[in-house]
Amino acid sequence: MEQRIFERIGHRALRERIVTAETAVSWIHDGMTLGLSGFTRAGDAKAVPMALIEKAKQQPLKVDVYTGASLGSDIDKLMAEAGIIRKRLPFQADATMRRKINERELLFVDQHLSHTAELVRSDVLKPIDYAIVEAVSITEDGMIIPTTSVGNSSVFVNKARRVIIELNMAQPKALYGFHDIYEVGKQGERAPIPLTKVDERIGTIGIPVDIAKIAGIVITSQTDSPSTIVPPDQETAAIANHLIDFLRAEVAAGRLSERLAPIQAGIGSVANAVLYGLLDSEFYDLEVYSEVLQDAMFDLIDAGKVRFASGCSMTLSESKMEQVYTNLEAYQGKLVLRPQEISNHPEIIRRLGLISINTALEADIYGNVNSTHVRGTQMMNGIGGSGDFARHARLTIFVTKSSAKQGAISSIVPFVSHVDHTEHDVDVIITEYGYADLRGLAPVERAPLIIERCAHPDYRQPLRDYFNEALKRGGHTPHVLEKALSWHIRYEQYGTMREEQYELQR
Repeated sequence: MEQRIFERIGHRALRERIVTAETAVSWIHDGMTLGLSGFTRAGDAKAVPMALIEKAKQQPLKVDVYTGASLGSDIDKLMAEAGIIRKRLPFQADATMRRKINERELLFVDQHLSHTAELVRSDVLKPIDYAIVEAVSITEDGMIIPTTSVGNSSVFVNKARRVIIELNMAQPKALYGFHDIYEVGKQGERAPIPLTKVDERIGTIGIPVDIAKIAGIVITSQTDSPSTIVPPDQETAAIANHLIDFLRAEVAAGRLSERLAPIQAGIGSVANAVLYGLLDSEFYDLEVYSEVLQDAMFDLIDAGKVRFASGCSMTLSESKMEQVYTNLEAYQGKLVLRPQEISNHPEIIRRLGLISINTALEADIYGNVNSTHVRGTQMMNGIGGSGDFARHARLTIFVTKSSAKQGAISSIVPFVSHVDHTEHDVDVIITEYGYADLRGLAPVERAPLIIERCAHPDYRQPLRDYFNEALKRGGHTPHVLEKALSWHIRYEQYGTMREEQYELQR
């Protein structure tokens, strides 16, 4: 075992810094700030956070935790239960942590995922005491080779006072060579990011680190947590078909070719299912410039549909993880993993002209989108990278099922209860009933299109009634202010947005 470990630590002096997770957490004290690797359940630090949770049971403490995105291994859940989090950013996706956030037992900063690195670099956020990052190996010249995600690891390592490396023996050595780490430099001093094509490499294969900052190396052997996506259903298949129809219309109009443009797709079951719609389409030789590479992406690569994919992490189901990680060599030259500030950078998104596909919680009749807050106040997961892409993509598409909670909630409402993406950043809305192309339309042109093409049939007439009443009030964007959020209030009081059920319950 020792030989296998030393094979992964190329820098000989670092072999003397192997410590247990318990020793590593003895260095972490109350009030510190930690930067953890991990992006959407992939490449996250595992052993040290778990040991810190155990330590907190005997010695209560609170720390601020910065990550790339959500963590696996139930770490967010267990940290929340242990009460060790004072502040968490920039994204999470755990039910227990979500409850603690909404009960204000811990602070949460919901950030655009491209912004965290800038705030760390410019010393706006509290300084990071320890960066704790997972690695598959450490090179002879001391570069950290990440595992299945890059996230914010590179900026954490660069700015942290000390670094703890989790050398994960369960992660495949074949991950060496899949990463492209580029440091943009300080604002006001940096040059343009020299990335002009999806498959270009502009940085190093690992994260450069000052060896003197490495406090210890913890040996682990634990795979990533599998993704929680569910297979496509009838509704998500219908959404995918409408997306394909829209893209075909763009090709017919001469705005796209059958190679389309580089695609970005958000995380989750709906986005993953929508990508599966491309498998049986006529589109080919596709490129992807995205954050998370999910199951569908690897099926598209295997089918020859996707030529090259650039992402920030690989987040896979258990069966797909086994298939991919035992055959990683087949994907050499077909994908690359970058820091999230590069995968989500506005400069590159605008330059490459992406087609951006993300998921909405709700949208209103004018095209504003809420992707974070249930009923306007209850945090779900966070804005993630959707805002990075929505503002700057060539085409910004939001997908959602037309209703939720067995039809008690309409996903198309008079006015969203929280605005993450304004009408100015939303080009197309798609539900299982159709798509609304909002480009070039005034607000009063948008509303009828969204109602007729995207709303659930049960909610179309109430939406028409609201819009017609609003038109009588006048204005560029007509609203009946005293009724704009009445659907959400109705749901809170009676458990449904349906007018007829509401009247019965009254």
